[in-house]
Amino acid sequence: MASINNKTVWITGASSGIGEALSYELNKKGCKLILSSRKKEALERVKNNCKHPESVKIVPLDITQYHTMDLKVKEAIASFGSIDILINNAGISQRSYIVDTDFEVYKKLVDINYLGTVAVTKAILPYFIEQQRGHFVTVTSLMGKFGSPIRSGYCGSKHALHGFFDVLRMEHEKDHIDVTLIAPGFVQTNIAKNALVGDGKARGYEDNDNASGMTTTDFSKKMIKAIESNKFEAYMGGKEIMGVYLKRFFPKLLHKIVLKNTAKT
Repeated sequence: MASINNKTVWITGASSGIGEALSYELNKKGCKLILSSRKKEALERVKNNCKHPESVKIVPLDITQYHTMDLKVKEAIASFGSIDILINNAGISQRSYIVDTDFEVYKKLVDINYLGTVAVTKAILPYFIEQQRGHFVTVTSLMGKFGSPIRSGYCGSKHALHGFFDVLRMEHEKDHIDVTLIAPGFVQTNIAKNALVGDGKARGYEDNDNASGMTTTDFSKKMIKAIESNKFEAYMGGKEIMGVYLKRFFPKLLHKIVLKNTAKT
């Protein structure tokens, strides 16, 4: 196990939820942090709430502005002179049936969750190759391993991340570049509240499952352990984790269980 203490870590989607909690935990461990999201004021709040704000830099970033990624990577590297770990955490969810979902909603989900993550990853990859070390940590979802109604576009974008980063790991193991995929279950964030509905608007209210899920602090601590252990994949949550194994060995049983639970919500 390699300690994450004192590493330089770049976190996207750092202004709230998992990204915010990760910032606090990593800052306590002496990490130098580069925090990114679209919301500069929220990033300033996170920075000021860190134990060591002097070790935190802010690089505002819209993950869908692909043409800016090379400049943003240069800005992020210049913050402390190097980067050891990129945590791809930016993302958005969905809550709408396929028949009711505008195509533009699917495009937005792919642009943010998949293509935006690929863009920032590709932009920093040559730097990691040159320094012959680096660690990509990507927050996907259990929905990247199996599906659930009213999340079709979200599931598709998260499944795509697993395919891309599995290949990245294979192609660049020779360059001493590591890849860890973190698949959360239910975590106490605003992900369901901010989820897109069929017409592209925010849903506006939270799921009971998320509200009673793992706290972002507990999740972050488990996530840090997975990064230090250099896990290929880590599934985190409650009984919903069993869906990964049911999908593999008993897919029809998982189908029935998911439909039954969906009917109750």
